[in-house]
Amino acid sequence: MAKKIKPTSDQLSRRDFIMRGGAVVGGLAMAPSILSNTGAFAARARGENVGGKLSVLNWPLYIDEKAEAQFKKATGINLKYSEALNDNNEFFAKYQEPLSKGSNVGFDIAMPTSWMANRLLKLGYLQKLPLTDAPNVANLSPGFQSPAWDPSGEYTLPWQTGMTGLAYNIKVTGRELTSANDLFDPKFKGKVGMLSEMRDTVGLTLLGDGVDPATVTYKQARPSMRKLQKAADNGQIRRFTGNDYQDDLVSGDFAVCVGWSGDVAQLVLENEDLRFVIPDEGGMRFADVMVWVKGSKAKAQVAAWLDYFYTIDNAAQLEAFIQYISPVANIQPALAALDPVAAKSELIFPPESVEARLKTFKILNAKEEEQFDNAFAKITGS
Repeated sequence: MAKKIKPTSDQLSRRDFIMRGGAVVGGLAMAPSILSNTGAFAARARGENVGGKLSVLNWPLYIDEKAEAQFKKATGINLKYSEALNDNNEFFAKYQEPLSKGSNVGFDIAMPTSWMANRLLKLGYLQKLPLTDAPNVANLSPGFQSPAWDPSGEYTLPWQTGMTGLAYNIKVTGRELTSANDLFDPKFKGKVGMLSEMRDTVGLTLLGDGVDPATVTYKQARPSMRKLQKAADNGQIRRFTGNDYQDDLVSGDFAVCVGWSGDVAQLVLENEDLRFVIPDEGGMRFADVMVWVKGSKAKAQVAAWLDYFYTIDNAAQLEAFIQYISPVANIQPALAALDPVAAKSELIFPPESVEARLKTFKILNAKEEEQFDNAFAKITGS
């Protein structure tokens, strides 16, 4: 994802969602996440007390605070956990120079989105993950074992994955939405939101135009780019946002916008008129992945982190809090023991009919990335 913005005091966090239950959004079950006092994280399989220090940089609201405490207790590691990862490009601009020198950047593990992880890998800024010291990574879902952004599967492991589709306010739209092209319906002029994440916004637009984002060339994308530019120029698009699309959906300033699956679980609690749907033409899938940066010496601690959160029970407990799609296979029974409703959520466990419509944006070469980024920056005015 491009941005995950920590809610202000008047916004709902995942912690609020956990305490207040769930709802059904756009036909997909939005599950409550009720954390039992007895549902503690299991100890690491090998029972080791690793000790030492570990620094982790992640997006906001991407871990349960209980998980941090349980991890420290189970491993003996002094964990420094930061939620300061706000934007992939901002992250790259801040850390590119020290990473290029192999200098200490203040963290051992970071969790950029997969396309950014691929850039870091190509530039030689990453170390191979200590996978042989983390046996539980064998629980990785088969679909992520040799991903396009890391073909060898040695440098990244997904933390969470999710879906990009349409988030909308049916009280404002007056009808259910099913197509990516509903974003361009003149009826919604001035009430449409697009994400500042190029791959999500352009990807959904491409799908509406019948172009596959997984194989698209810049030449093929140009008509969709022009379509977005026209919509930005004529006022169809109200604004481009990060996670702050939430406020506009709840208030009705947005009739429809490009949104992320897990976030809508929070929004519906403020407004039962909200919906999330994967368009008939398809939606986008993203993955935020764990990487071990050059300059870090915390091999044993990194291995302990990977091993701990790829344990089935621990992954299920984390999933009950986060509400995205876990990359750890076979967690549904363990999640059902914690929260039977969550275990039936189609946002957490998409049915085959939805999975078949999800696309991951192609890995762009340097020239393509410059072309796409420059064109999108012109559209967004950034």
